[in-house]
Amino acid sequence: MTEKKSEEASRVASAIFSILALLVAVSVAVGVTVTPWMIDFIAPGFHGEKRELTIRLVEIFFPGTGLLVLSAWCLGVLNSHRRFFLSYAAPVLWNAAIIAALVWGARQTSDQGHLARITAWGLVLGSLAQFLAQLPLAWKLVGQFRITFETKRASVRAVLRNFFPVVISRGVIQVSAYVDNMIASYLPTGAVSSLAYAQTLYLLPVSLFGMAISASELPHLSSATGTVDEISAMLRGRLDAALNQIAFFIVPSVVAFLVLGDRIVSLLYQTGAFGREQTIAVWVVLMGSTIGLLSATWGRVYSSAYYALKDTRTPLRFAVVRVVLTTILGVLAALFVPAWFGFPSSFGTVGLTASAGIAGWVEFLLLRRGLNRRIGRTGASGRLVAKLWGAAFSAGAVAFGAGIGLDRISFGSSRVYLGLGLIGVYGLVYLGICTWMRIPQVNSVLRKFR
Repeated sequence: MTEKKSEEASRVASAIFSILALLVAVSVAVGVTVTPWMIDFIAPGFHGEKRELTIRLVEIFFPGTGLLVLSAWCLGVLNSHRRFFLSYAAPVLWNAAIIAALVWGARQTSDQGHLARITAWGLVLGSLAQFLAQLPLAWKLVGQFRITFETKRASVRAVLRNFFPVVISRGVIQVSAYVDNMIASYLPTGAVSSLAYAQTLYLLPVSLFGMAISASELPHLSSATGTVDEISAMLRGRLDAALNQIAFFIVPSVVAFLVLGDRIVSLLYQTGAFGREQTIAVWVVLMGSTIGLLSATWGRVYSSAYYALKDTRTPLRFAVVRVVLTTILGVLAALFVPAWFGFPSSFGTVGLTASAGIAGWVEFLLLRRGLNRRIGRTGASGRLVAKLWGAAFSAGAVAFGAGIGLDRISFGSSRVYLGLGLIGVYGLVYLGICTWMRIPQVNSVLRKFR
């Protein structure tokens, strides 16, 4: 029986890979030809050289995106065999290639457009490296592998049937970001850049904690067996534990962005033409992003629970609600609210991220209410979350106060070291307070480090 299941899994994986490879090839070919129309749709406010450069960069990105899709196939194979380390360590190669291309390109040219194109090719090479790093182990785990476009198997048809609902509901954060970029293209120059910088930081905890924990939980949730009550009890237990674990990481991330956001932005970006004014602009936008950070990560876990119950339609419906709300609220907050209250139009970027966060909370509440009706009451521990907020704000106050004191001393070129030190102080104080409060997640984290 085990051999039959393994053979079936191998054939399904082979068929899915073959179909994905074909779709990637077609999408790259078609995507390059429709890029100008796509840019006009996503960023209608771009004109002239900005539009031409954007079109060229997207044309370069397309092959890299296709390689990332194939890399995601490897990730799915590895996750299904509970091999999580390689699938989430491989993206380091992707980032390293981009950084290397950026550093090398900066030494070759001073033209920012040319440098952007060099960095884009670095992304393509990084995507290839990420895919190739996972491929040998994924190939080994799959077993007998042969190219096939077989779609008669029920398992393959189920994957294809659920493909688009899962892609849309899982990618709702990216879709929301596209909507924000589209609206931001009508705002003053610099709005799109500030939004992009803030989104990069915002997506970091989402990727590290929300995506990672939800992905690691999906195989466990999907393997639940027994009676309806037994399956519901198992799902509730794992879901609540995952929500508590995510809160342990996301709550301090939110407070860090609020209290130390200028230090973080300055540490990562402030150099060259990116000065203090740009740092403050990105920090303010980042503040708006924090509104939906916790809901976005919790929502991914709830979506995984729906997928474990073989329901991909419900998360899709709620994702559509989120995108519609993001669009409506974003247009109002970015283009109309600043004028109504006499604020500068640049404040519209903050309204974009804040409205997207509100839409994220609506989606999360809908997901939780729908699942609670099916398996019983779920949710993170209110007492635990309150303790985490208290610990995070206390640690933030200590780090913020330390920063004010140290700013009065002349450190010359030690801005980077000061930023790293304050972030380190914040993290240690947060862990110390959580340890004093006997929050169980601390021991789990320390055990993993040991």
